[in-house]
Amino acid sequence: MIAVLIADDHPVFRDGMRGLLQAADDLQLVGEATTGTEAVELAMQLAPNIVLMDLKMTGLNGVEATRFIVESVPAVHVLVVTMFEDDSSVFAAMRAGARGYILKDAARDEILRAIRAVSHGEAIFSPAIASRLMTFLSPHRARSAREETFPELTEREHDVLDLIAQGKSNAEIGRALQLSTKTVANYVSAILNKLQITDRAEAIIRARDAGLGEDTRDWQL
Repeated sequence: MIAVLIADDHPVFRDGMRGLLQAADDLQLVGEATTGTEAVELAMQLAPNIVLMDLKMTGLNGVEATRFIVESVPAVHVLVVTMFEDDSSVFAAMRAGARGYILKDAARDEILRAIRAVSHGEAIFSPAIASRLMTFLSPHRARSAREETFPELTEREHDVLDLIAQGKSNAEIGRALQLSTKTVANYVSAILNKLQITDRAEAIIRARDAGLGEDTRDWQL
């Protein structure tokens, strides 16, 4: 049996999901949370196989709750089930550790397939979300998104910041971009200046919060 925890503050949606789960022979509803904080507490207490997580909830939002659950109970997988399909919501959920992302208006069979797939460790997305991810991760769109995030930086400064976010040293950045260590240091100084931050650690935090530092070649949809 796949143990499922529902985390959603809408009673009508919980009612619908409850009925869907109860009609499936291999799924067992073990709890329902109406706030992000309650979702974290129940996930730690019940250790379900999967949490169906809405993004907009009181207290902790769904992204924050997902991050807490993934860090505290790594064996619990989170499947986001929401009405939000904008890029910022999708990527925030993925960075928090969600294993899947589907929309609430998905067909019943699609929701069941997603629950079963994520419970077995697979990553799964609604067709519309998968299409957005593929578009976003295309080289042209990825570069455009970077420039929108930090418009004050040049293209090369974006490259350097991305590698900084990956934890690379100046020497490693130099080898990756075929630049001298001194030139890299100059780029780093320019980046700190333009972003009005004081040190490399703060640059890493800002960059990672914006989604930099991830090697998109490793993404699997």
